[in-house]
Amino acid sequence: MLSRQDLSAGTLLVEGRLVEASNATLFGKVTDGMGVSYPVVYKPIAGERALWDFADGNLASREYAAFLVSEYGGFHCVPSTVFRDGPFGLGVVQEWIEIEQDLDVIAIGQQESLPIRNLALFDVVINNSDRKFGHILPTSNSRILGCDHGLTFHKDFKLRTVLWQFAGRELNQRELEQLGELGLWIQDQGEALLKGLITMEEREALGKRVEALISDGFPYPSQGWPAVPWPPV
Repeated sequence: MLSRQDLSAGTLLVEGRLVEASNATLFGKVTDGMGVSYPVVYKPIAGERALWDFADGNLASREYAAFLVSEYGGFHCVPSTVFRDGPFGLGVVQEWIEIEQDLDVIAIGQQESLPIRNLALFDVVINNSDRKFGHILPTSNSRILGCDHGLTFHKDFKLRTVLWQFAGRELNQRELEQLGELGLWIQDQGEALLKGLITMEEREALGKRVEALISDGFPYPSQGWPAVPWPPV
């Protein structure tokens, strides 16, 4: 993965737009002081459409908050991400992950492999309401990354995902220890890092979800909220 310093300090140039995205999602490159360029995705706040159920803050801040939880929580399932200025103003800039076009992401997403389980656990923690198969990024070294984490951290349970194969499962010892450490981080360093990215209510809800996972394991789908995003891919 690229370092955040590479993404933050380099010159950001926009080369095109990903037209399938509902909000402005721009493809570009970041060039460092040595002339080396890295492909990136740039999502400026100015290009976001208002959402009634995510009225607080902005989607770019939630994307960056998701990266921080991924890194400090030991999931390491989000490409390198920074919050910075760009040609269209402040937004999130994320390392572009190239995946093989012939990979069957639906089949991969339906597996019960450890990388998929890691991503599913991460989604519960951040309350991801938009985990589609197309947001799963299998890499060449067998890691599974995820992208598009703007619809996250709502204070209400809004988990909407294609990764329900672990529903009702207990957590293993490693996961329990991992979440225990994450809970301490949320109360300490995480409080300062996430402040300004998500609201106080959302930070409190984040801590409660971690506690619920430790005591109850993977949740079942909500009866009052669609369990799977549409379209699922």
